[in-house]
Amino acid sequence: MEHVLGIGGHFLRASDPEAVTGWYRDCLGLDLDEYGQWTQEAGPTVFAAFPADTDYFGSATQQAMLNFRVRDLDAMLAQLRQKGADVAEETQEMEGVGRFGWVTDPEGRRIELWQPA
Repeated sequence: MEHVLGIGGHFLRASDPEAVTGWYRDCLGLDLDEYGQWTQEAGPTVFAAFPADTDYFGSATQQAMLNFRVRDLDAMLAQLRQKGADVAEETQEMEGVGRFGWVTDPEGRRIELWQPA
């Protein structure tokens, strides 16, 4: 059976695509080329379905949530706060899985940041 090799892209609608792309580049450090291509470090990727009524994604209108792996969650959250990003105060730890924090992009999409265990 053929199978996918990994995630080849993440596409989103934006009222100001240039500003949103700039935010991801400047606040999260995505090293994007002129086509939006970014070579990420090797590591695990989680694919999981949540119940339709979950509040885990923030807004009930948000149908999916992007999760980025980070090396140091505390440093990333501090960096985002310094840049004026909308960072959730709470963090969460799951034994054997890692630590999680959240930030909301300029157009209201909640993003999860994950420091693997």
